[in-house]
Amino acid sequence: MAASGQPTLAVDVVLLTVRDEDLKVLLTRRREPPFRDHWTLPGTLVRVDEDLDAAARRALQDKAGLKGVYLEQLHTFGDVGRDPRARVVSVAHYALVASARAAAAIHADDARWFSVREEVPKLPVGFDHAEILRHAVARIRARLEHVPIAFQLLPEAFTLTELQRVYEVILGKRLDKRNFRSKMLASGTLALAPGRRVAVGRPARLYRFVAQGEMGLAFGPERRRARPRKPAAAEEP
Repeated sequence: MAASGQPTLAVDVVLLTVRDEDLKVLLTRRREPPFRDHWTLPGTLVRVDEDLDAAARRALQDKAGLKGVYLEQLHTFGDVGRDPRARVVSVAHYALVASARAAAAIHADDARWFSVREEVPKLPVGFDHAEILRHAVARIRARLEHVPIAFQLLPEAFTLTELQRVYEVILGKRLDKRNFRSKMLASGTLALAPGRRVAVGRPARLYRFVAQGEMGLAFGPERRRARPRKPAAAEEP
């Protein structure tokens, strides 16, 4: 920690997933003061020779055991009293991961997934991390209208029902099935994938995400593919 009067730069990461039809965030338990035994976001101080995104990736790897997660900067938090030890400015990031990747995060007493709606409000959360989490949830809700970030929370092949449920979990409300499917199928971001998902009733069609330009930046090269010549016009049964 920097000497008194000299600001210190930090990063904190809001890592979100959808599991069991619930929006969840990864929190870590602090074992030292300040805020001993409080839950906090994965974070770290930025090294002199390190850029912000690299520091955020290091925080996720060290405290959650996750690598290669796509991160976006969220907001800079710099209230004078946000850290009682010293003047610390944090550049918050957020990331979305599918439930399969979320399962790879460290399973220990010091790192756990919590329901954003049901559990986090009851927890002792350290620093201003509850505020940072609120900002992150508001940001992804706003971005859903313009950028297909919800696909980061799904496996590579998914059904329209699974896609709609992810939207509903993030937005916290039910969506009209017919309108949602019409909008998504006309968006140019879906293509039919091989196979079908066997569940209750008839097997459901599978789709995959198709990105153009900046819409594909969040998905890595293996999920960025050329736009199909024709939109995915087939409805899921």
